[in-house]
Amino acid sequence: MPVAVGPYGQSQPSCFDRVKMGFVMGCAVGMAAGALFGTFSCLRIGMRGRELMGGIGKTMMQGGGTFGTFMAIGMGIRC
Repeated sequence: MPVAVGPYGQSQPSCFDRVKMGFVMGCAVGMAAGALFGTFSCLRIGMRGRELMGGIGKTMMQGGGTFGTFMAIGMGIRC
């Protein structure tokens, strides 16, 4: 299979590189959303200190992993 060449001679990223890039972008967006929603929900139920940080971190990781997975699947479909 020939390698596609861009307008200035650079090669295009492979499909695996695009899927990785989609996961990283989705993970960043999901973690940002998880930080906002996690902070609000943890403060609403009265968490403080170490418990608050653990709750926010857990929500950030869940949001990042979930959104990153869906973004990676979407980028894989586009390849």
